[in-house]
Amino acid sequence: MLWQGEDAFADRSAHGARLRYLGHQDALKPSLSARENLALFARLHGGDVGTALAALNLAPLAELPARVLSSGQKRRLALARLALAHAPLWLLDEPTVGLDADSVALLGPLLAAHRARGGIVLAATHLPLPLPDAREIRL
Repeated sequence: MLWQGEDAFADRSAHGARLRYLGHQDALKPSLSARENLALFARLHGGDVGTALAALNLAPLAELPARVLSSGQKRRLALARLALAHAPLWLLDEPTVGLDADSVALLGPLLAAHRARGGIVLAATHLPLPLPDAREIRL
């Protein structure tokens, strides 16, 4: 596999730093608050926790432990990590699972900002994403 004409796996650490993956599991620490979950990720990858909370409308829930959040709120918290991810490639597997229409709409600006910075979003989904001008491959 190539990344900008180079073997992507020649340096696996460098390739790992180029991407962020969001799968079916939200990968949250249940005993940590929403803010603490994001702060843990931010310490590893940078980014502003307040901005990430605001991007997915989680600021009112910031101090609640992840274990008490609804499935949709947990999913938004997992998606908020993308706002902290300064990686050019986002791989998203069913990013809208558990989200209502309003929460799906919150993804639009997050995805648009990433693409405006030259980022790539590769998403496997059964539902349309708020991603204008996206190329679609139907399988």
